[in-house]
Amino acid sequence: MRAEVEVGARPQLVPGPALPWEAVREALIRPGPTPELDAARMAEATALLPLSEAARQYAAASLAPGRDWLEAVTALMHRIHADFEFQPGATTVSTSVDEVLRERRGVCQDFAHLMLAALRGWGLPARYVSGYLLTDPPPGQPRLMGVDASHAWVAARSPRHGWVEFDPTNDQFADPRYITLAWGADFADVVPLRGVILGGGTQAMQVAVSVVPVP
Repeated sequence: MRAEVEVGARPQLVPGPALPWEAVREALIRPGPTPELDAARMAEATALLPLSEAARQYAAASLAPGRDWLEAVTALMHRIHADFEFQPGATTVSTSVDEVLRERRGVCQDFAHLMLAALRGWGLPARYVSGYLLTDPPPGQPRLMGVDASHAWVAARSPRHGWVEFDPTNDQFADPRYITLAWGADFADVVPLRGVILGGGTQAMQVAVSVVPVP
């Protein structure tokens, strides 16, 4: 199978030879243009997302030898959605991928981090995407998990498809309802606030965002 897509669009499959996921990995280690170097950086471990053998083993069921890249990454997204429970408050920003794998629950950030760790464990490039979702769904469509708050999903890349966006929390490709604010190697690259507060007492921030379509 083959897909030609734009970022944020659902891949459209057309007849053509499969692109084995191993070929995507091998393309990163061959000399290439600057975009491939940028993709290679997204296949590396980070301080927040060190390589996880548990995540690598979890991904193995989706990455059968020779399996088409898009088919394999899509299957991984489906499995994360099916195997893990969306439970706000079950984790924190410092919860590790291995903890999420043990507890089988978390929020969109955890599922995005898990998918990143799973793909990078096999040398595949993927990046963390942060943004918002349409608050009220169109008539007849279900309300997505992650609305009314910042959302997180994953963009994975192949030389043929470019960056394709996967949302393991909602088990779907990103579409026009998704609004990207930033992307990076992990949550630490896109954190909305960073700094140090000096003084006594406690502070709490509350943010509410509604996303509506433009008439």
